[in-house]
Amino acid sequence: MEAKKPSEISVSKERDFLNHLEAYLAKRDGVDKLLKISRYASKIILASSVLPETLPLSLRLKSFESSVGISRKAFRLGKFVQDINALRSASFDSNQEIILTPLAYGGEGLYFFVEQFVWLGKSGLIDAKHLVKLQKISAWAEFIGYFGSIALKTRDLKSIIEAEHRLESSIEISMLRGNGYEKEAKDMSKLKEKRLMKKLSIIQDFADGLMAFADIRDGKGLLSSPFLLASAGLLSALISTHKNWLSC
Repeated sequence: MEAKKPSEISVSKERDFLNHLEAYLAKRDGVDKLLKISRYASKIILASSVLPETLPLSLRLKSFESSVGISRKAFRLGKFVQDINALRSASFDSNQEIILTPLAYGGEGLYFFVEQFVWLGKSGLIDAKHLVKLQKISAWAEFIGYFGSIALKTRDLKSIIEAEHRLESSIEISMLRGNGYEKEAKDMSKLKEKRLMKKLSIIQDFADGLMAFADIRDGKGLLSSPFLLASAGLLSALISTHKNWLSC
C-alpha cells in the first residue's frame, strides 16, 4: 500500500530515460511492481483459458506465476518498519484520524510483518502446516489496512476538491478585476494533478482490497472470479508502477 505515503505526487524534471529507469529499478517497490505486472498478466492468461491447461507452456506459466509470487514476498522483508514510522510521525487532527490512521498503517504493517513468515513457510524454512493460519491473518490485516486507507484518501480527495473550488473563485475574482492569475492557474494545475493521483490511489486500494477480501473468503463468492481478481491485480500493479515512476 505504498499509495498511502504522503509523497504520492513528485513529478521529476524531464531527464534521460535510461537514467530514470535506473533510478526506478534501484527502488524495492520499482522491481516489486514489475514482478506484480508479470504475475497478474500470467494469471489473466491462465484464467482466460487461452492456453489449454495440459499444454506444456500453460504448466510453465503456472510455475512462473507461483515463483514470482514467492519472490515478491521476499521484497517485503522489513517493510513493516515504514508503517511503524508512519504511525510514529502521524498527526491526529480529528477523531476520525485517531481511528482511521491506526487502521490504515497498523493493518498494513501487520500484513507486511506476517507476510515475512508466509514467505518462510512457502520457501520451506518453517513448517507449512502454519501457512493456512498465517495467510488468513495476513488477508484480514491487509483488508483492514485498505479499509482505513480508502477512508483516509477519500477525506483527502474531498479536501482537494474543496481547495479547487476556492481557487476557482479566486481566479474568477481576478478575471473580473482584470488582474493576472498566473500563479493561481499553476496552483490549479497542480491540484488537478493531485486529484487525479488521489483517485488512482483509491482505485488501486479498491482493487487490492478486493483481492484481500477474496483471500478471506478462500476464493468463494461472486467477487472471487480468477479472471476478475487477476484483472484487479494487474490494474493495481499498473497504477502503482505509474506512481512510482513519477516519484523517482
